[in-house]
Amino acid sequence: LQAQTTCSSNFMYGELTDKKTIEKVRQTFDNYESNCFEVLLYKKNRTPVWFYMQIAPIRNEHEKVVLFLCTFKDITLFKQPIEDDSTKGWTKFARLTRALTNSRSVLQQLTPMNKTEVVHKHSRLAEVLQLGSDILPQYKQEAPKTPPHIILHYCAFKTTWDWVILILTFYTAIMVPYNVSFKTKQNNIAWLVLDSVVDVIFLVDIVLNFHTTFVGPGGEVISDPKLIRMNYLKTWFVIDLLSCLPYDIINAFENVDEGISSLFSSLKVVRLLRLGRVARKLDHYLEYGAAVLVLLVCVFGLVAHWLACIWYSIGDYEVIDEVTNTIQIDSWLYQLALSIGTPYRYNTSAGIWEGGPSKDSLYVSSLYFTMTSLTTIGFGNIAPTTDVEKMFSVAMMMVGCKYFSVFIKNYYYWQFSWLQSQIGLK
Repeated sequence: LQAQTTCSSNFMYGELTDKKTIEKVRQTFDNYESNCFEVLLYKKNRTPVWFYMQIAPIRNEHEKVVLFLCTFKDITLFKQPIEDDSTKGWTKFARLTRALTNSRSVLQQLTPMNKTEVVHKHSRLAEVLQLGSDILPQYKQEAPKTPPHIILHYCAFKTTWDWVILILTFYTAIMVPYNVSFKTKQNNIAWLVLDSVVDVIFLVDIVLNFHTTFVGPGGEVISDPKLIRMNYLKTWFVIDLLSCLPYDIINAFENVDEGISSLFSSLKVVRLLRLGRVARKLDHYLEYGAAVLVLLVCVFGLVAHWLACIWYSIGDYEVIDEVTNTIQIDSWLYQLALSIGTPYRYNTSAGIWEGGPSKDSLYVSSLYFTMTSLTTIGFGNIAPTTDVEKMFSVAMMMVGCKYFSVFIKNYYYWQFSWLQSQIGLK
């Protein structure tokens, strides 16, 4: 709520509001100061409502206060009722004293803290490490009472678990496109075990999500098990379930039909939908300039990796004409095979094409091409030749130009903000 007022205006307050608080509010307006208070107001039906009020003067370019920004946050739930059975017969002063005494811990929590206090440093660190800290309840005297099997979504265990899921999601975002594009079967036992462990962890995450609180539309913490299950079933359950199915184990069997194998490889792409949850959790880091630059660099590498997988898939699809069973000499894969001395050759006895670069060499070459194209410094040693390759290269250059402009803008903004903080403009 924004309120524009003058120093001569009378501030609204309830009849049980502390007189000292009323006087402090008036002095704050008169002295053009920043301050915060607890005030009692009433609805039209005379229902009392407690507000945590913050006042901040807004100055123009001439350092003159032109308006006051007043922020009101409802803290009625954390105050004892003004009228109840236990207070009948009390005087107004006694009831007010009881309410103010019981809310002392709230006042201590809401009062601005000195930046040099150790408590502030710990809370700041917790805020940075907390994924999705924007949904952390701001006003609480104690942790909400929950059933024994329900986990608070902002507790230390859940924060640590969210970081584990975040790291494994990025691992999935790297490995899934590679396995799908290069059509790899997990015959390596070490990689197969690792992917199986990731699948199990994602499955455990589903179980935990069925027992984790969430924030309701009114800002309240929902701990009812039935509501938690219904909310999760209606939101992320289907995506999480599809992402934890053991595609790699099924795909590793040698007797699996090629069509079934391709289907399972394609279904693994569903795991990339988990990145939507990652983007929501990392959203609150965008207020830090350095964090934005780090995220942009990571996203650049991830996008380059995805485009490299697509670039190889285009070349692999076009290098051999399955209708005529002939090699396409204008494909970039054929040109690469000639340049590194591993040309394709036709096995007449088996009736198939063999040879060509190794998968490691193909991935490195693909990533090299996408990196040089995205940064618009291509050297031409790997170049598109077919129409599909050229169209994809044009689209990739457009993505690179847009990404480069966003990165430069955020870099200079971060430098300017850092300079302001050094010379004391902030």
